[in-house]
Amino acid sequence: MGKPTGFIEIHRKKAPTRPVAERLKDWGEVYLPYPQEELQKQGARCMDCGIPFCHQGCPLGNLIPDWNDLVYRDRWATAIDRLHATNNFPEFTGRLCPAPCEGSCVLGINDDPVTIKSIEVAIIERAFEEGWVRPSPVLIRTGKRVAVIGSGPAGLAAADQLNRAGHLVTVFEKSDRIGGLLRYGIPEFKMEKKFLDRRLDLMKAEGVEFRTSVNVGVDVTAAQLTKAHDAVVLAGGAGQPRDLPAPGRELKGIHFAMEYLTLSNKRVEGDAIPDDQFISAKGKRVVIIGGGDTGADCLGTVHRQGALSVHQFELLPRPPDTRATDNPWPLWPNVFRVSTAHEEGGERVYSVLTQRFSGDDHGRVKKLHGSKVELVRKDGKMSFEPVPGSEFEMDVDLVLLAMGFLGPERLGLLADFGVKLTDRGNVARDEHWMTNVPGVFTAGDMQRGQSLIVWAIAEGRSAARAVDLFLMGKSDLPAPLA
Repeated sequence: MGKPTGFIEIHRKKAPTRPVAERLKDWGEVYLPYPQEELQKQGARCMDCGIPFCHQGCPLGNLIPDWNDLVYRDRWATAIDRLHATNNFPEFTGRLCPAPCEGSCVLGINDDPVTIKSIEVAIIERAFEEGWVRPSPVLIRTGKRVAVIGSGPAGLAAADQLNRAGHLVTVFEKSDRIGGLLRYGIPEFKMEKKFLDRRLDLMKAEGVEFRTSVNVGVDVTAAQLTKAHDAVVLAGGAGQPRDLPAPGRELKGIHFAMEYLTLSNKRVEGDAIPDDQFISAKGKRVVIIGGGDTGADCLGTVHRQGALSVHQFELLPRPPDTRATDNPWPLWPNVFRVSTAHEEGGERVYSVLTQRFSGDDHGRVKKLHGSKVELVRKDGKMSFEPVPGSEFEMDVDLVLLAMGFLGPERLGLLADFGVKLTDRGNVARDEHWMTNVPGVFTAGDMQRGQSLIVWAIAEGRSAARAVDLFLMGKSDLPAPLA
C-alpha cells in the first residue's frame, strides 16, 4: 500500500454533513463533498492486510484495496476503472449501501474501519466531473431481445449488462417513472434523484429502452411479452409489506411506510398531489413502527414535513454499542447506530410491542396501546413476552408501518407467468437464475427476499450473464460473486 503506516497514524473521520437546522428546511442531500486531501488520507488507512476481507463482505466483490490506494496516490481515473469493473452504479451504492465491506474491514478488528463508502462515492462523482463517464454505445448487436421487468437496482444492473453484451433490452416499469425503490422509496435527502436520472440518461444513450406505466401481467400479458422477446428477467422486487394484525389497524391515519414515502417523493419530484390524497406529518404526533432503514427514511421525512413529535418503535432490544461476544468480526456488526435522520430528532423506543389502536368518532387513529416486551429464548426458540405492568397508551395522529417486506406480490405478474415460488414466497430459480418457465429468469429481491441494494446489483449482473449464456451459448460478461 502507498502508506504502510497510514492505519496507525490516521484516524477515521466521518463524512461531513450539512447542519441539522439547515437541512431540515429542504430536501437536499444531507452529506457534503468530502475534502479531497482529507479523503486521500482516509484511503491511506487501508492496510496491507494480506487477505482483504472487505471482498468477502461485498456481494459485488469490489476491488476495494485497489481503489483506496489509487485515491491516496491521486490516480482517480484508474480508480474509477477499478470501481466500474465490478459495480455498474457506484453513485447509488456509495450513498445507499450500509457498507458490509466496512463491517468486514480487517482494521475493524481493533480499530475503526476504513471509510470505504465515502471513498467510493467520491470516486464516481470525480469521474463525472472530469468527464470520464460518458456513453459508450454498443457497436455490434446480437439481434436478441430481452425484456427486464422492474427498474430497481437489480433490473437496471441486468439491463446495463445485457445491453453491453449487445442484446436489445427493454425495461418495463409499472410506475410513471423509472427507478423502482431508488425513485420512490429513497427520500431525496439520502439521494437526490438527479443522480439517478444522470445514470438513466447514460443507459438510454447506450441503447437501453425504458417503458413506464406498464404493469406486466395486467396491461401486457406474459404470453405477449415472451412472444416478442427471446428472454425475460423478472426483477420486480419484494413489494408486499408486512402488516400489523392489531385491533384498530383499519383506522384512518395508519399507513404502510412505502405508501407514505412514495407520495412524499412524488410531491418532491413536483407532482401535484391533492391534499386529500397526500399523507402529511405536519403538526401531527407520529409513531413509526420499525427500527430499520425504511423506518429511518420515514423519520427524516416526517422531520421535514414538520411533525409535532416522533417516536420510532422497535420490537428488538437496543443493540450494544460494540460487538457482542456472539457477533465476532468479520460478521456484520449488530451494534447501535445513529443515522442522519436520528441526529435530527425523534425518540427511539426499544423492546416495545404495539397491541392495538383506538380512534375517534370519525374513524381516525388517536391512541396507540402497547407494552414493553422481553426477549425469551426457550428450547432454542426466540419469543417476545409482554412485561407485566408495562402497558401504556400514547396519543398519536399518524402511524407508519415500516416492518419490512414479505416478498413479491403474487397477483398479476407472477401469476400470469406461472412461475413457482419457494416456501418463503419468493420466486424460485435454478443455479442458472432461470425460473421453472424456460427463458424466464429472475434476480434481486423478487427471488432473494428483502435485502440490500448491493445484493440487488450483484444478482442483476449474475442473472445477466446467465441470460447471455442462454441466448448465445457463451458470455464475456464477468461472473461476480452472487
